[in-house]
Amino acid sequence: MNPISDSPDSFPAARFIKEIGRGKKGARSMSRDDARDLYAAMLERRVSDLELGAIVLAMRIKGESVDEIAGFLDAAEASFEPLLLPPAEYAPIVIPSYNGSRNIPNLTPLLAMLLARRGAPVLIHGVSNDPGRVTTAEILAELGLRPAHSHAEAAAGFARREPVFMPVEALAPRMAGLLALRGMLGVRNSTHTLVKIMQPFTGPALRLTSYTHPEYLEMLSAYFETAAPVERGDAFLMRGTEGETVANPKRAQQIEWFHRHQRTVLVQKQEPVDEMPPLPHSSDATTTAKWIAQAIEGGQPVPAPILEQVEHCLHVAKHLHATTVFHENAE
Repeated sequence: MNPISDSPDSFPAARFIKEIGRGKKGARSMSRDDARDLYAAMLERRVSDLELGAIVLAMRIKGESVDEIAGFLDAAEASFEPLLLPPAEYAPIVIPSYNGSRNIPNLTPLLAMLLARRGAPVLIHGVSNDPGRVTTAEILAELGLRPAHSHAEAAAGFARREPVFMPVEALAPRMAGLLALRGMLGVRNSTHTLVKIMQPFTGPALRLTSYTHPEYLEMLSAYFETAAPVERGDAFLMRGTEGETVANPKRAQQIEWFHRHQRTVLVQKQEPVDEMPPLPHSSDATTTAKWIAQAIEGGQPVPAPILEQVEHCLHVAKHLHATTVFHENAE
């Protein structure tokens, strides 16, 4: 434990805490550069435990501005070694999975497998287990797909045209350390948002991102429209299905596409329907995995909203790859 830090490389966080710690109405937001420097110090544990707790709780109460989330993400993506772009006709498709499911079956693995079978490199990153929830990692394990713990294992999975799951501890260990603060403090922190929008490849990729609260729709939309580096690729933004970025199998949610700071609505929100599509009779990992295996082989109908999401992902990922190759050849 490091309650009070006075080491030579410690980061002077007090001036930031003074501004962000004045409550929801009185707090001031940081610049992008200041946010990047502060979050880098948090990742590197150059702030004391006392300061770290104060920062986390202050940001929890205040909420992140666009500049703050942009600066935090700049530092976050610089804190781990990025994955090389795999050879394919599609840009990689990045699927964060940090929620799992409580009620309806978690069909994130179905989405990932359908994309991978069409030739798209698919990276899923997230948590391996979460008490009270069924995680994507647990379902993938039931399907015989083991996690990748290194870049070499991930590359091998892409070559096999399989969806690759990397635990956040393997992909971004310093971010995993800040995620773990939830167990100590009892509340989420900015890192829970960052892992859902980070882009872990060396070149452009398509990120599937989601939100759960309306204020995050506004903030994330503004980030992708004004602050996201265009060279990092595109993003889809939708309301999460129990927090996951797979389309709701019961009715389509709105999906927005952000390309070079331009927003396009790809899928309109669907009105409730009387007849529910066939789904696994239970949401446990074993039952869900068996149903997904049947759906992949044609033995169960894939819900229409997921099929539509697959086609949009493939179209944009292929266009993004072709655009990248064109610019590389032009240079």
